[in-house]
Amino acid sequence: MEKSALPDSFEEARITKGYGKMNDQDDPVTMVLGLKDVRKCAHNWKTFQSGAAPGRIVVPSEVNIRDTRQIPFEVDPPEHKDFRSLVEPWFKRPLEERYMASLTEQINALVDEVLTLDKVEVVEEFSLKLQSRALTLLLNIPYEESELWISWGTHVFRSEGNDLDGDKAKILYDYIDGKICMAMQNPGDDLYSMLLAATVDGKKLTREEIKGIIILTFSGGRDTVINAVTNSIAYFAEHPESLKRLAEEPEITGKAVEELIRYFSPLTHMGRVATEDTQVCEHAVKADTRISLCWASANRDAKVFESPNEVVLDRKLNPHVAFGFSHHNCLGATHARQIMNILLKTLADKVQSIDIIDYKENIEDLDQFKRKVGYDSINVTFNKK
Repeated sequence: MEKSALPDSFEEARITKGYGKMNDQDDPVTMVLGLKDVRKCAHNWKTFQSGAAPGRIVVPSEVNIRDTRQIPFEVDPPEHKDFRSLVEPWFKRPLEERYMASLTEQINALVDEVLTLDKVEVVEEFSLKLQSRALTLLLNIPYEESELWISWGTHVFRSEGNDLDGDKAKILYDYIDGKICMAMQNPGDDLYSMLLAATVDGKKLTREEIKGIIILTFSGGRDTVINAVTNSIAYFAEHPESLKRLAEEPEITGKAVEELIRYFSPLTHMGRVATEDTQVCEHAVKADTRISLCWASANRDAKVFESPNEVVLDRKLNPHVAFGFSHHNCLGATHARQIMNILLKTLADKVQSIDIIDYKENIEDLDQFKRKVGYDSINVTFNKK
């Protein structure tokens, strides 16, 4: 099997039952696996809510390490719409010419740097740097701030050997508290200041609401972007013809981004909490128990995707749910797409080939499923054109 391949560990259960089961810290989860069922449950916010106890819809659950509600991620309609309407224009800024130019400059500089090195550990030395530096644009704060975030490592809530690290999470919370205080004293044109000046339904946001939006901004697009970038680089290392094709057919870059995101599905799943006794896939689900919307499984559903376990760079129809679905689709999707789009264009322009030296896979343990989500480390050489 290719080093870059990401097998579909859900296929048998998806075909035979449509769901899977896992235990998460004694709070069991029914995993919804088919695309149609995932979309149906995601759309049904009255039965499957996001506004449960803060941290409970995340898998693994974060209830033991935070009590701040991430907004609008952990809020249901109609309140969700008000918060989403407030922040969505800010998160659409990556479409602006000035933003794209700055992001292109960042990515070009990083690719130029790694092309001078004999060996690059992609997760820490490339993907983490890329994600952290790009985040300064999203928050509209100085580039230098990214050095601190890089020092935190690839996860804001996890440390090596510990899926949920309360001490590490506190570092982020204390940091955000400090930045909110600074923005209160000296307002600027950053996200903190925008939120402090904003109102929802005629009311100023509370400090806790602002903190919840910022926590989501930091955590929601960190390891997901890192996984997408790292997996894509591994793929191009084993498929130099695809990199060559992107150079020759730049018009398919947008489709290639969507296909890589579909295939790698950087976030495996996201939970919801049932508000009543119900069923999914003819399986009984009790009130106040959790389901998960398994994006990674849905994106390999052969009922929807032809050759689902292959990367088809110019896939014509691609209704993937890697960025979620319905009202809770990923707020940072525009930013993530721009990162990937510019990265693919830059690699196609500057890189002849990529050699994998060694690697260690990152395998998620989901009880009956073991899913490769990316790499703990992967060392490569980037060869210049």
